Amino acid sequence: MAPPVQAVSKVRVIEEEAPPVVQTPPSGDSFSQPEKVLVEHLKLDLTVDFQQKKLTGRASLRIANKAGTDRLILDTRDLDVRTVTLDDGRATRFTIGEEVPYHGRPMEIEITPETRWVHVDYSTHPDGAALQWLAPEQTAAKKGPFLLTQSQALLARTWVPCQDTPGVRMTYEATVRVPPGLLALMSAENPTRVSADGVYHFKMQQPIPSYLLALAVGILEFRPLGARSGVYAEPPVIDLAAWELADTPKMIDAAEKLWGPYRWGRYDMIILPPSFPYGGMENPRLTFTTPTILARDRSLVSLIAHELAHSWSSNLVTNATWNDFWLNEGFTNYAERRIMESLYGKDAADMLALLGRQDLQAAVDTLGADSPDTALLLDIGDR
Repeated sequence: MAPPVQAVSKVRVIEEEAPPVVQTPPSGDSFSQPEKVLVEHLKLDLTVDFQQKKLTGRASLRIANKAGTDRLILDTRDLDVRTVTLDDGRATRFTIGEEVPYHGRPMEIEITPETRWVHVDYSTHPDGAALQWLAPEQTAAKKGPFLLTQSQALLARTWVPCQDTPGVRMTYEATVRVPPGLLALMSAENPTRVSADGVYHFKMQQPIPSYLLALAVGILEFRPLGARSGVYAEPPVIDLAAWELADTPKMIDAAEKLWGPYRWGRYDMIILPPSFPYGGMENPRLTFTTPTILARDRSLVSLIAHELAHSWSSNLVTNATWNDFWLNEGFTNYAERRIMESLYGKDAADMLALLGRQDLQAAVDTLGADSPDTALLLDIGDR
């Protein structure tokens, strides 16, 4: 993930009443205890309802019960869970614990040592923290609504019941139903054209942590940039986006020479509406980017080098907990500058290093030199 881009000089839960099951997240990230039961694969079937501002459907989780235990614990936050069934469709008991600030509520599901699939029927809340519902007036086209998600760091649980920790990887597939005329995209294999019936199917065959689950829905067009890269954007900005990001294939080639083969198939990007709160987000196969990157002079494309670099440092090799977040971003900052140096020369890389150093000093000054949040090893505790 990158911070917002800055110009560079020119450059409710429906549940059975029960006592709380788990009081605090054992890892600091997750309630889920994956060392006992591990989610290996996620299958989503979701309907996007812009009027009610919610997702409704089913999350099916294939599990490996490593400890032979009789319970599966999932992370949830602001989800309305209706029913839970197991392999054969038999309903099973579930309980949902008390709210822990920022972490939500643990959902404990009764299983057997032989259980392989758990199916959760649920819906999200209109104010789910990962979901940004935009009115037409908040988009570039101003002709239709837009939905985007931001799952990092602990927000995947606000739209999918899951083991929401960077220490767990899973493959996933999804069916997503949206109003006709809108294009749905995920951090997965993506379409390039609008579906006539508004139904889209996705597959991510490489295991990913939950914070890389991503969904975007809106009036979008696609432009190819090369054999394995392209950009999605709203119609008013698609041509500018394709021009601004034209060097992306060269970045991929440069990164591969530095760090080895790109292992995610395609590297596509989506230019989001201005309400996207970050510079970029490294969702695999579909980097989310701010429209402020469209500077009309290609002066801010280091953002793409940064998010592309995450394809190696964090998406392939990930910090096990968010206390070690510096492992994701520190190595990515280094990789970004090596990519930019390869393409644009040492002066460009040195300038980026200097600007990064200035930003770091500003952050330390703001937080205070003695703040524990300036340390490499964090203690997020109950935050």
